[in-house]
Amino acid sequence: MRFIRKDKMETDKKIKHALVSVYYKDGLDEILKKLHAAGVRFVSTGGTQKFIEASGFPCKTVESLTGYPSILGGRVKTLHPKVFGGILARRDNESDKEQITQYEIPEIDLVIVDLYPFEETVATGADESCVIEKIDIGGISLIRAAAKNYKDVVIVASKDQYAPLLRLLAEKGAQTTLEERKWFAKKAFAVSSGYDGAIFNYFDRDDSSAFRIAIDGAHVMRYGENPHQKGIFYGNFGSLFEKLSGKEISYNNLLDIDSAVTLIDEFNELTFAILKHNNACGIASRPAILAAWKDALAGDPVSAFGGILVTNGTVDKSVAGEISKIFFEVIIAPAYTSEALSTLMQKKNRIILKRKKTSGDAPAKQFRSLLNGVLVQDRDLSIQTSADLEPMTKKTPSETEITDLLFANKLVKHSKSNAITLVKNKQLCASGVGQTSRVDALKQAIEKARSFNFDLNGAVMASDAFFPFPDCVEIAKAAGITAVIQPAGSVNDHLSVAYCDEHDMSMVKTGVRHFKH
Repeated sequence: MRFIRKDKMETDKKIKHALVSVYYKDGLDEILKKLHAAGVRFVSTGGTQKFIEASGFPCKTVESLTGYPSILGGRVKTLHPKVFGGILARRDNESDKEQITQYEIPEIDLVIVDLYPFEETVATGADESCVIEKIDIGGISLIRAAAKNYKDVVIVASKDQYAPLLRLLAEKGAQTTLEERKWFAKKAFAVSSGYDGAIFNYFDRDDSSAFRIAIDGAHVMRYGENPHQKGIFYGNFGSLFEKLSGKEISYNNLLDIDSAVTLIDEFNELTFAILKHNNACGIASRPAILAAWKDALAGDPVSAFGGILVTNGTVDKSVAGEISKIFFEVIIAPAYTSEALSTLMQKKNRIILKRKKTSGDAPAKQFRSLLNGVLVQDRDLSIQTSADLEPMTKKTPSETEITDLLFANKLVKHSKSNAITLVKNKQLCASGVGQTSRVDALKQAIEKARSFNFDLNGAVMASDAFFPFPDCVEIAKAAGITAVIQPAGSVNDHLSVAYCDEHDMSMVKTGVRHFKH
């Protein structure tokens, strides 16, 4: 027991001196109060030093410690041996102790610092001179120094760590364990690495010479795609959605939620969609939300079981009553009436999400790990309008067919390749997705549409890529399809066009392929 107590005494450290230099001061006063009550002395710079004194606490200036004023327009304030010596000095190293005594360097046990808002400045579109001035030098150096010497020093590198520090001070006073100091050091290196990554990305811009990304907010899932896989989500889910009710969101739920919101954001009309395994199994645009739901469900009432529901309209009592007749995992909408929520919340496991933002706030780049690296691409933000459609056949589509062709093209963009979608009257009749053959995708779609009693006469077809042979338009014609939209680009385009001309079908091209793997 004596040995354990001695070891504890060696690793526990009392905070006596604190260097405080922060950009964001909200929440700092409570920390200062607790530290002062514990007898901690402060040293600080410029505005922070004035803030500390205005809060009623004595504070020594860095200039009085170093003997040098802040110079070069504030670029050099803390970069001095009397500051960094006090942070980096190893308390159990006799040579270090002799040197700080010789040069009258006070030990600094706590560093509270944050960094200039570099990313926020870039986001404002500020010119380069303003951006460069927001590259922090002294702050990042203080963070690295204090984190490196975590055996003796506590580092609070962001206002996000104010709450943990306050809890620590409330529970134990101005005393920390080695484990606690190491935790703060880990958080500090996360801050510094993310900050440096943002600066690199600013300078690298479109060169893409290296991959650097830092995302905070780790949320450990129950498991990954399957129970034997570990899963973690990094990000701020709460900035996009308000979770109103339901069980814990799973890894697979997140994949479906992402697919659902990126799909629904393609539509300006009131639309309801049902997704399963990242693909739409039902979707319809209608003037009224109840009609949109019923026609979306009609697309595939079997696959809708356990699906993800999404709409861009307000969910009211009538819709809530209808959708509650089936089992579903998640519903996403921008708003709900109180009566609708009362109905939906009767099943406590249902995940009810209210959107705060659109997917227009999603990152412009997508990436995935594979092999021994990372694959990065621009997000597919291309979607076609009637002005982008170029007729390929003698017959041109009617206005109604153009509306359906554009609807089908949006769906095929968000379906797993190879993909075919069949649409009639702004309703998905069926889709064939994830097939190794485009012909198989079409056959799958036709068979499914017929199984749910859809009349495909007058329906339209969209393909995510070109037709290498005329077999797909031949099959489509036999099923009653009258208009086709595709990217085109095959050396055999003329064969499909010739067949359409011979059989009174219209075909338009977009020139844009929408593979999704």
